[in-house]
Amino acid sequence: MASPIFIPKRTALGQHVLLELSQCPPGLLSDTGRLEEAMQEAAERMGATIVSSHFHKFSPYGASGVVIIQESHLTLHTWPEHGYAAVDIFTCGDIDLGTGANFLAKALQAGQWEWAAHDRGPS
Repeated sequence: MASPIFIPKRTALGQHVLLELSQCPPGLLSDTGRLEEAMQEAAERMGATIVSSHFHKFSPYGASGVVIIQESHLTLHTWPEHGYAAVDIFTCGDIDLGTGANFLAKALQAGQWEWAAHDRGPS
């Protein structure tokens, strides 16, 4: 298992976190209801204000979704056949990105994960 995700406070206009989640259960990565619940809970745990969300299941497998937050957005794309999910969290607000990222790694039952945080816009 990978180590916990620690994301420093943003110093620029925005901060963009990329999560690479692997070794996730394929059934979970195809369940848009559970994925939407997990993404919304991650937003709430970060202290974000949810505006709306939309998730779509692809045939024969895979899903994509977005949770629009007042502070920006969270997006998710899954490849169940590879046990892989890509998550982006972007914010221009003072919310706790590390809490959301760690929650999603656990909620999607990732056996391994990698992450990167990038400042966006002027400092």
